[in-house]
Amino acid sequence: MSGEKRAAFEPPAELVRPVEAPPDMKRPVSTSAGAVLVVMRVIAGIVWLIALAAQWDQVLADDGGIDPASTEGEAARAILVVILAFGAVVLLVQVLLAFAVYRGSNAARMALMILATLSIVVSWLDYFAGEEITIRTTLVTLALDILVLLALSSRAARAYARRSRTKRGRR
Repeated sequence: MSGEKRAAFEPPAELVRPVEAPPDMKRPVSTSAGAVLVVMRVIAGIVWLIALAAQWDQVLADDGGIDPASTEGEAARAILVVILAFGAVVLLVQVLLAFAVYRGSNAARMALMILATLSIVVSWLDYFAGEEITIRTTLVTLALDILVLLALSSRAARAYARRSRTKRGRR
């Protein structure tokens, strides 16, 4: 099969067919790369959250027309805390999922692909709402999300995550 050409389009029945892979299959590069890309995505997310916190007063003044020293500005600081806490939880979950993917979890692989897809869709919606995609905003995270999807959706990553678990006592 290594020398065969693959069809450009594969029927859905072929894609859901159980993957024939031995339980002791070596971890493919695409799985390792996917886990590393998720960690890079988390680092980019941390940088984004720090930048947001550092520029929050400017964001309030420029985008919201709110004086940071006013009572509205104080209420907006509470919103910043919620945004930072939510972002931290999402990033922590992504790191844990990356570790699980590296160990061979198919559920974690699927969850990360769903998160990457949601992130890409949000970036797409923002773009069509008038937001620019720049290096300072979403270009890096968008590129990493696309690369995560490509790595974790590869045949090798799928086979590794869905291989027979009978050797470890699970089925």
